[in-house]
Amino acid sequence: PRAERRPPAVLLVPAVVAAVFALLPLGYLAVRSLERGPAFAWQVVANERTAQLLGRSLTLAAVVVAASLLLGVSLAWLTVRTALPAARAWSVLVTLPLAVPSYVAAFAWLSAFPGLAGFTGSALALTLVSFPYVYLPVMASLRGADPAQEEVARSLGTGPLRTFWRVTLPQVRPAAAGGAVLVALYVLSDFGAVSLMRYDTFTRGIYTSYRASFDRTPAAALSVVLVVMTVALVAAEARTRGRAGHARTGAGTARPAVPVPLGRWRVPALAWCAAVTAVAVATPLATLGYWLAVGNSATWDPARLLDTAAATLGVAAAGALLTSLLALPVGVIAARHRGRAAHLLEQSAYAGHALPGITVALSLVFFAVRYAEPLYQGHPLLVCAYAVLFLPVAVAATRAAVLQSPPVLEDVARSLGRGPLRVLREVTVPLAAPGVAAGAALTFVVCMKELPATLLLRPTGMDTLATRLWTETGTGSFAAAAPYAAALILLAAVPSYLLGRHRT
Repeated sequence: PRAERRPPAVLLVPAVVAAVFALLPLGYLAVRSLERGPAFAWQVVANERTAQLLGRSLTLAAVVVAASLLLGVSLAWLTVRTALPAARAWSVLVTLPLAVPSYVAAFAWLSAFPGLAGFTGSALALTLVSFPYVYLPVMASLRGADPAQEEVARSLGTGPLRTFWRVTLPQVRPAAAGGAVLVALYVLSDFGAVSLMRYDTFTRGIYTSYRASFDRTPAAALSVVLVVMTVALVAAEARTRGRAGHARTGAGTARPAVPVPLGRWRVPALAWCAAVTAVAVATPLATLGYWLAVGNSATWDPARLLDTAAATLGVAAAGALLTSLLALPVGVIAARHRGRAAHLLEQSAYAGHALPGITVALSLVFFAVRYAEPLYQGHPLLVCAYAVLFLPVAVAATRAAVLQSPPVLEDVARSLGRGPLRVLREVTVPLAAPGVAAGAALTFVVCMKELPATLLLRPTGMDTLATRLWTETGTGSFAAAAPYAAALILLAAVPSYLLGRHRT
């Protein structure tokens, strides 16, 4: 069958390069974790403290994923399939939390409600900044799906809620599952929010281990546990995706869906959208507004702020470009081919995303010092770290975009004598381009917000908005940190706004 065909070399070779690139941190972990022998590594992994960190991390991830699925799927359905007033405006507003770094959200809630410190505050902050990872792919899936099945169900007397559960939800399940995996990996690798909320997870444990000793073996052994959890999550998501295709096979373009009237649920739906926007966007902005008002001219340095913003945009754009290029062959193979090799390539791409940024950064320093010394303390090493950390973001977007395009068009091109490269260039990429571009924009946003790897790998004398914000917050200079936080949110809001307007 078609799905079992071996990927062509034009895809397979660059996909293998991307997989090897993503697996570099694992090579570092293998060297470091076994440096003192397997027995010592097992002693670190099997002790009571590790089990406690594992339970805390998994519990936090489960709660955030469940809340993100509730928020993301419900908001996507309301803004795409119903007659919600001002649906376009709401679709933009609910993507804006992507522009808020987790540590900014944590700071905003903690400064307003100090009692939130701990698990509750961590779960709240991480949910409010990560639910768009579910909302965006589900929204794109709903817009690309043919509404005929839902219309037939309603014409047969099935109510809106039952239609949603029995018809709509199965259609968006792959997109929701992909978004849920990204949320889980984001939570497992987060450092800023849990540190500010003083909630111990694997990332805090690894960071503490690095800071406490020159011996990197315990921290490396803990990082291996995160890799195992990543593989398990990706494997579970792949099983939920199954073997079913999700592209429309009919002729012509998909008809716009007839909006479902909300009736008496109109006011509760508007209240739900307004409440989510208020807690996810308005609260952080109000807190920053307060600190900006408290500050004075001594806390503002416009020249430094502009230089820092320019440096942030430059490295984030380079990181998004490299990540998207590496993700393209992996995403196409994941969408169009089955088999052990394709599954392994996709899993490999996710390897670095659940690792703490500090672990990825130290692994790249290790390889640069030993094998590529000219890259050490240069911009390319930082850009490579972004690609390792955020490759799954671009892979998920590419895979979803390719799945939405009918594979029969590629078959027709091949039957007319087009080679694999021409099919990729003339058919696959143009059809998937909107989704790939959305993935690149999302990658750009997360690169701008990245903190731990940037702290370690930035060239001497260079600052990003995230590192300046962290430095000022660490010294308690909240008024001085506010301009950098505001600039970061403002810059990240632009691609977030474009993502909210994205149509497939």
